[in-house]
Amino acid sequence: MIVDAALWNSLPVPALLIAPDDTIAETNTAAELFLNLSSRALIGAVVWDKVAIDAALEEPFARAREQGSSLFVNDVDVGSGERPPLQCNLQFAPLQGSDGKMLMMISPREIASRMTQNALSGKAAKSAIGMAEMLAHEIKNPLAGITGAAQLLSMNLENGDLELTGLIVDECRRIVKLLEQVEQFGNLRPPVLRPVNLHDVLDKARASAAVGFGAHMAFVEDYDPSLPQTLADADQLQQVFLNLLKNASEAGEAGGTIRLHTFYEPSLRVRRPDGSRARLPLQVEIIDDGPGLPPEIAGDIFEPFVSGRENGTGLGLALVAKLIGETGGWISVDSVPGRTVFRISLPRAPQGAADEEPPAGAE
Repeated sequence: MIVDAALWNSLPVPALLIAPDDTIAETNTAAELFLNLSSRALIGAVVWDKVAIDAALEEPFARAREQGSSLFVNDVDVGSGERPPLQCNLQFAPLQGSDGKMLMMISPREIASRMTQNALSGKAAKSAIGMAEMLAHEIKNPLAGITGAAQLLSMNLENGDLELTGLIVDECRRIVKLLEQVEQFGNLRPPVLRPVNLHDVLDKARASAAVGFGAHMAFVEDYDPSLPQTLADADQLQQVFLNLLKNASEAGEAGGTIRLHTFYEPSLRVRRPDGSRARLPLQVEIIDDGPGLPPEIAGDIFEPFVSGRENGTGLGLALVAKLIGETGGWISVDSVPGRTVFRISLPRAPQGAADEEPPAGAE
């Protein structure tokens, strides 16, 4: 590989290295996710066969290569056979000392895709959550006193004033529920990793959503029946699916559709922060047809206290990212108006793991 592997895979945008014969020589993780194709499917293929671009670029690209110059193309639709097109900016540049290889970078404009192994792994995020947990603990005590005092006052008040004390009690309880969500970040037990049937967990989450917060939505199951088991914590995984289904339900209007899609991608590998590669072949997508994520927050949607809804806490997706990260999986989001896809990639359970004890340190 001509480019540095660590630098190459740390690029935040999809990037391809194109050989002199227009075949793909290298691809980074962001490109695999953007095109929804593995490196095995991409490397060696003609770039124009795998990357669908709504513009005639072969000739200007050939001229740029011949002249050793860069080529910029703005506001074109880019996609693949595995995903719908998105409006992007493209940049082609010669790679010095590579005998004609060209670097292609794709910058999506309509999409804010964020992949994270653990959205709360940074020191700043940990400090923020630690401070929030401390404040939550300290605030809950005086809130309990305020609630109790309001309830005592209500015993000697008439109807007009009772409404005010009732408002105090209700608002105090609402704040307590928010504080409990903040505390949950620090109180989560380590995941107990065991073989789990993904479809069983998905079905439980779907059934719960369909009779509750998602009763106004239509649920479509698009499962791969041959999907093997994953290694995860079933309870925490169900919490993840419920949070994502709740988000999708709140984004959709009555009669909207939520599609649950599972499939197996045997070649998908992702690079961890320590430089190692992890194989995460089991894919779960939760797809809604709502308005999409607000562009101004789409890039930070997995961060704590970031929300696109009025009065939203911004903790649901941060918790989802935390749980998936601690399981060893990855989560990403692709969002355009009319189609938002949350995709979870998980490891496969080792063969024979169903009869074994949980891995050391899992409990």
